[in-house]
Amino acid sequence: MAERAENGKSGAAGTAAGTYGHGQPCGPAAPSPFVAAHLGLMPEGGRVLDLAAGRGRHTALARAAGHPVTAVDREVEGLKTLRPGPDLEIVEADLENGTWPLDARTFAGVIVTNYLWRPILPEIVAAVAPGGVLIYETFAKGNERHGRPSNPDHLLNPGELLEAVNGELTVIAYAHGPEGDPPRAVRQRICAVRDV
Repeated sequence: MAERAENGKSGAAGTAAGTYGHGQPCGPAAPSPFVAAHLGLMPEGGRVLDLAAGRGRHTALARAAGHPVTAVDREVEGLKTLRPGPDLEIVEADLENGTWPLDARTFAGVIVTNYLWRPILPEIVAAVAPGGVLIYETFAKGNERHGRPSNPDHLLNPGELLEAVNGELTVIAYAHGPEGDPPRAVRQRICAVRDV
């Protein structure tokens, strides 16, 4: 099972009580600054996929920016607190123990944070529509020095997201390294677009 943290996502990396595995508070109210900074690159009004959406902090952010959202998670209770509407589709799916739940659908934006399940990386990249944007941010090698997740199966290798989009998407922004002062985590993040 992939480790997840933040958004109250369950698993070895976080708890429903809303803490990182190393005791740092987190919650649905604070979207990732990286996601917020790149959300405006998504085609106006285009549907966004929030994969492993947790409690929906990025679903709420994208909807507030005028995007309809498809939010996917294996536990959708946290998403049910979001304002219902025609701009919100909630899909309950176990991404690790089933087939890709979205068939060949594509999206103007794909957001993935604090989640890694390598077998679906090709489907995630393929879900980006022409002109669409992928924003992916999760824990990376080196994070084991700071807490959870610490299992190497759930930590990105240096350059792994670059490899995942190579030949498919154009990289707009990429970073890999410690965050915080003092460092409290190691993350890798990418923003990449598919040519029209």
